[in-house]
Formats: sequence, C-alpha cells, structure tokens
Amino acid sequence: MKTPPRPPAPRQAAPVAPARSARSDAAAQVASARIHFGRVFKAESASYFLLLGTTLFLVVFGLVMVLSSSSVDSYLENTGFFGTVLRQGVFALVGVPLMLIISRLPLKFWRRVAWPMLIVACLMQSLVVFTPLGIEVAGNTNWLSIGGVQFQPSEAIKLALVVWLGMILSQKENRLDDWRHVYIPVFGVGGGAVMLVLIGGDLGTVMIMAGILFGSLFFAGVRLRLLAVPLAAGLLLAGLMALTSSNRMTRILSFMGAGCDEVDGPISAPCWQPLHGTWALANGGIFGVGLGNSKAKWSWLPAADNDYIFAIVGEELGLIGAIVVLFMFILLALAFLRVMRSSTSLQARVSTAAVLVWLIGQAFVNIGVVLGVFPVLGVPLPLVSAGGTALLTTLGAIGIVLSFTRGDHVSQPRRTTTSTDTSGVEQ
Repeated sequence: MKTPPRPPAPRQAAPVAPARSARSDAAAQVASARIHFGRVFKAESASYFLLLGTTLFLVVFGLVMVLSSSSVDSYLENTGFFGTVLRQGVFALVGVPLMLIISRLPLKFWRRVAWPMLIVACLMQSLVVFTPLGIEVAGNTNWLSIGGVQFQPSEAIKLALVVWLGMILSQKENRLDDWRHVYIPVFGVGGGAVMLVLIGGDLGTVMIMAGILFGSLFFAGVRLRLLAVPLAAGLLLAGLMALTSSNRMTRILSFMGAGCDEVDGPISAPCWQPLHGTWALANGGIFGVGLGNSKAKWSWLPAADNDYIFAIVGEELGLIGAIVVLFMFILLALAFLRVMRSSTSLQARVSTAAVLVWLIGQAFVNIGVVLGVFPVLGVPLPLVSAGGTALLTTLGAIGIVLSFTRGDHVSQPRRTTTSTDTSGVEQ
C-alpha cells in the first residue's frame, strides 16, 4: 500500500527589513513634497514668469540702490550704514512670499473680499484725517501711527480699489452704457475713498488713484463721452487744490523757475531738491560714477532713497543704468498687457488694468519729476524706492495679477486628444 504524498508546506513570506521600509517611506514623502512644491510655480502661461521675473529683478535692484542711496543718512541718524536697507529688506522678505501666496488664490476669492478690503482701508484712512493718530509728513497728513508702527493707509486704498473696481465693473458689464451704473458706484464709492486721501493733502497720491479709476473704466469699455464730465471735474478740483495751498503753489512756481537762479543768487528751498536731482543726473553721464560713489547722497539731495532715487541711479549707473530701469518697467507693462489679452473675465481684465495704470503711471510720474518734466509731487518709484508700506502693497497687487494667469478666467490653448479602440489603434 502506497503512502499518499504529503502536501507541500506553505511558504512563509520573508520578513521585510524595517529600516529599508522606513527609508522607502521617507523617500516617497520627499518626492511627494517636491511635486507639491513644484506646483507652486506651475503657471498657465509665460506671462506668469515674465511678470514674476521682472518684479524680482526690480525688488533686488531696489534693495541695492536703497543701500547705496541711504547709507549716509542712515549713519547720520545713528542707525548704522545699513539701517534703512535692513528695514527695507525685512519688508521684501515678507512681501515676496506673500505675493506668491496671493498668486494661488482663485478669482472668486477676490469677489468675496472686495467690499471688506475697501471698507477696512477707508476706515484706516479715516483715522488718519479725523483723529490725532494721523501724522503729517512734508505737509501731507498721510501716515497712521498705531503702537509705534507707522504706515500709509492710502496705499491700502490703492490695493483695495484694484480688487473692488474689478468686481463692481464685472457686475455692471452689460450696463456700462448707462451713466448711472458708472457714476454712482465708481465715482460715488471709489471717488469717496479718493476724497479721504485728498483731505489729508496728498495730491500726488490722489492723482495716481484718479488714474486707477479712469483707467479701469477705459479698459472696461466705458465710452469716452461718459468719462469727459468727471475728468473735467477732476482736473478742476486738482487745480483748485493747487491754487489754495501755499506749499503746492511754491512747488509749481519753482518748477517754472522762480527763485532757482543758482548763478546770481541763492537757491530757494523749493528749488533745492529738483536742482540737485538734475545735477546728480548730469554728473553720472553715460556710464555713471560707479555704484556707491554718488556725491548727491551726502546730504545734498533730499529723499535720495525715496522720491529721488532715480537721480542716484542716473548718477551712479549713468544713462545706461537709467535705460535699464526704464526697460524693466516697459517689460512690466508688457506682462500686464499679456495678462489682460489672455483674460476672458472682465474682472481679471479690469483689475489688471488698474494695477497697470497704478504702477506704470506712478513710475512715469516719479521719473518725470526727477527729469524736471513735472513739478515735485512726492510719489515713490514702485519696487525700487524705500518704503515698506508701498513695497508690500505693490507686491500684493502684482500677486493679484499673477493669480489671474491661472484658472478658467484665462484662455487656454485647445488640446487635441486621441482615442484608442480595443485593438490599440489610434483613431
């Protein structure tokens, strides 16, 4: 009798080394983190990288020029040679990551926060003009001091207007031919926000804000005949504000040459700054005197690190350096125009246009003042001049535009797909 064969013994699974498993899990987590981190910089078009690269260049360039132009005044103020640039660097370190975070927010988020942003900004500006918390600088009450920290709520109003105008005009998209749907919200609410800044006396900032209002309406498709009356009223109001202020009239007269005879007589105080700005540019020539070798920054040129930093650029880097700055702002404008052209949402298009008018218009005014084309208005050069509040709000505005390069409000190229049948042959 044969003995039946024994069934084979079940095989036992080989034990897995715990150390190797842990290493594999860690490697998978690192790879996953890399993928998610890479998504932060994934954009829908090249406009994102053009705008981001130009912005970062101007921020770094601005830090270098702030260091050069402010070192002497910082030392005289007992904050060391690096006092001003370190403070500006802190705002840049906060502003750039904030810009990247803002660029990830969807379009619907800006619809929801448009009204709260404008209301909060106007309340802060009301504290400036109606309470003792407001601080007067150079004849303008435009600063708010809370807890020892000073900032400009007017810059927050600019940012809020960018978001609010895009939202409100997109809601009125089919009724922009009716003057009631243009005048009441835009010049009623938006104009009221601008008036709060005008009460503080900062006419230069008011002109930039007015440009934001009219620029948004123009790019939204509002007919020019509807803009003629408010434009004429705005120009009349600006003229009255200039004529009724002795400080502004002095600036206008100095722009026309009154008291600026530097050869036969003493230089008047209003002429001091524009004249030394012109001399700084002339001293630079074509190639400049070299980075850090400016003479005007040795307490000869007021606001050398702020309103007149372009004069230091021209002196130290010459005509070539000045042209590079102009070229970078042209690239910035082209990036904004690319975003506007690719946007299918009126909200994204209007808000981008508002940022375009704000930054490029302010750069044009600042450089024009330094070149003697305009009287002194006191507006900084965006992304380059010293000023923490201005840098943060500017980077925030650019972050908003970067967010418009993503999502369904940007036209996408059509993708062709192929279907495969069961036999594996493409159809």
